[in-house]
Amino acid sequence: MRGVIFDGKQVQVADDLEIRDPGPGEVLVAVSAAGLCHSDLSVVDGTIPFPVPVVLGHEGAGVVEAVGEGVTHVGPGDHVSLSTLANCGACAECDRGRPTMCRKAIGMPRQPFTRAGQPLYQFASNSAFAERTLVKAVQAVRIPEDIPMSSAALIGCGVLTGVGAVLNRARVDRGDSVVVIGTGGIGLNVIQGARIAGASTIVAVDANPAKEAAARQFGATHFLTATDGVRDILPTGADHAFECVGRVELIRRAIDLLDRHGQAILLGVPPATAEASFLVSSMYLDKSILGCRYGSSRPQRDIALYARLYREGRLLLDELVTETYPVEDFEKAAADAEAGRVARGVLTF
Repeated sequence: MRGVIFDGKQVQVADDLEIRDPGPGEVLVAVSAAGLCHSDLSVVDGTIPFPVPVVLGHEGAGVVEAVGEGVTHVGPGDHVSLSTLANCGACAECDRGRPTMCRKAIGMPRQPFTRAGQPLYQFASNSAFAERTLVKAVQAVRIPEDIPMSSAALIGCGVLTGVGAVLNRARVDRGDSVVVIGTGGIGLNVIQGARIAGASTIVAVDANPAKEAAARQFGATHFLTATDGVRDILPTGADHAFECVGRVELIRRAIDLLDRHGQAILLGVPPATAEASFLVSSMYLDKSILGCRYGSSRPQRDIALYARLYREGRLLLDELVTETYPVEDFEKAAADAEAGRVARGVLTF
């Protein structure tokens, strides 16, 4: 079968991957579509360290082919959106409703794939850039069959992360003011999450002026090409500032743009050893800096919620898909993503 592999030096689209059958508590999924997220590219450029060789991809949707012993919530033929959260469901964090903090879901990559007898790692417990992938049962969430696969794929990362950061982590309330720095796939979902939450002022900031139309379509009330103008719109600062780029100087700007009792939420991914600075004295006005992993999501609950909001016309998914590419065109999809020409490019099988 086909799949996108990174061997530590280069990316290639192989056609001789193999995958094992599902074991107890596992689901084998035929992937229909997978979004190309910057996290995949960050593995390739070294920003996200990951063992190799690895099958890339982590934002996908498809059809269940087979299930292992004990799996009852999905079955062959079901349409599913895939999450990256292979949480155990039994630890103290899972029991508290915080599956993103499950220690068994972090740093334990599996090797369900082989190529010419060599095992390959699975990226983010998912590897959606393969014709078939094997996930834990908790990662497969059934969705209505009328949701296009190219749109459903994006729920599993970009939507869970961006919308989830607003609703679950920041808990933006009606009438709040929000600044979103960076309007790529994650930023657009933060914007629409803020709109859904009822924020009254949503300021989108992106150096690329061509992104204004999409930002406003998703719910931005204002658009700027630099953070310098934010204070003209929000003289006392913002209730919430989301950094969606992953640059330490923009993290500092997000903190500096906060009003009293404001929150800076960090979603962008800088290099693993990057350090950021801020004025400690500014924090004594009850300001907060919040990390956020995967939108503080509970995928079995949240994916179903976002699917329903999409069907009600309240959550935009189709509009996120700028272009689709056959998996063989991975290089073109990656180049378009790096150049900022797409909100989300989607690979199809």
